[in-house]
Amino acid sequence: MSEAETRELSPGAQIRALMRSLDRATLSTGMAEKDGWPYGSLVMAAVDQDGSPLLLLSDLAEHTTNLKADPRVCLLFDGTGGLEEPLTGARASVLGRIEKIDDDRMAERYLRHHPSARMFAEFKDFNFYRVSVERAHIVAGFGKIHWVEAVDILSERAPELEEAEAGIVAHMNEDHADANQLYASVLLGRDGDGWEMTGCDAEGCDLRSGGDVARLDYDAPVRDADETRKALVALVKRARQSDAD
Repeated sequence: MSEAETRELSPGAQIRALMRSLDRATLSTGMAEKDGWPYGSLVMAAVDQDGSPLLLLSDLAEHTTNLKADPRVCLLFDGTGGLEEPLTGARASVLGRIEKIDDDRMAERYLRHHPSARMFAEFKDFNFYRVSVERAHIVAGFGKIHWVEAVDILSERAPELEEAEAGIVAHMNEDHADANQLYASVLLGRDGDGWEMTGCDAEGCDLRSGGDVARLDYDAPVRDADETRKALVALVKRARQSDAD
């Protein structure tokens, strides 16, 4: 997310966009056997359609022991990578309560974002978790500091799109790989080949090529598969026109 894009969004939308643009975060929990001392660890993260963070955690990990004793967690999403002046970039500390989930749709959404995690998901000691966001603190540059409540961070759910997402993503990857590549290389200016779509929601779609991830927003929010198709067609037309100029 560029500095210009950050300035144009409300603080809540900035937080949601930041979470959607990254595939990892720092998870902070209170150490159960150390009088609640804070403990930070790297986790691979995804977010659900509304922006709620999703994690895949091992029962053997220190942070899982901690969160079972106290479900309150903080996830730091750091968007300052690659900046010459990191303190001018956006970062958000997202506070909430974490709970284990047994939801095939959420699990599959996470695994599309992190395909290498499929092998771990089959292990008995690994489980999926969802963070119920309560509030967040965003620093988006000098003087751009806000506390934001969950109602202003999470987007409204779109049930029809949630059900259609897996089919849309499969169709784009199987039949429109050229469009995915144009989205990444032309519209987002990203290097590399083999970009695939990993998810789509009401505000945009997510792309991955190897270890690189990218986020492409639509011109306007969508609610279902038909509106998503129209948004994706409009973006690929723009990319082709730009590529031809």
